[in-house]
Amino acid sequence: MNTAIQYLDLVNTRILYLNKMAEKKTLVNQAHNGDVLEFLSSVKHKGRKEDALELLDLYKEWTQKEPVMWGRSIVGFGKYSYRRKNGDEFEWFNTGFSPGSKHLSVYVMYDLESIPNLLQALGPHSKGRGCLYIKKLSEVDLNVLREIVQKSDQWERSTK
Repeated sequence: MNTAIQYLDLVNTRILYLNKMAEKKTLVNQAHNGDVLEFLSSVKHKGRKEDALELLDLYKEWTQKEPVMWGRSIVGFGKYSYRRKNGDEFEWFNTGFSPGSKHLSVYVMYDLESIPNLLQALGPHSKGRGCLYIKKLSEVDLNVLREIVQKSDQWERSTK
């Protein structure tokens, strides 16, 4: 009897596992109707808050789109859908930013290695593959940043 119960427990555990694996995964940073101004006004670092509020106005002008909160701390502009190789479908923003504790993160949807001349002209920054880290907005060339942001705003991911 114990063996039969153990076997049923094992089968039930396996079924629960397979059902969990079959569920659609959700991204942590999904779009929601959070208040962008409230979020930016809550930034503790005074300089970062001022830069983020300025970026908000610039992004609205550059993209001609309204800001949307993505997750707890990303302000995104635009939206596109894509399908991963495993068939999962997601939505993501075309460009956005986040005022972090150490820097502003500027998100683009292309590999920054493809624009070395713009990066050289931008001013002080560090980068990841699709993210710029800027300590002070006043230290970068806003015309160059506009080009970088607008390129991402027009970008669409291939779903093939």
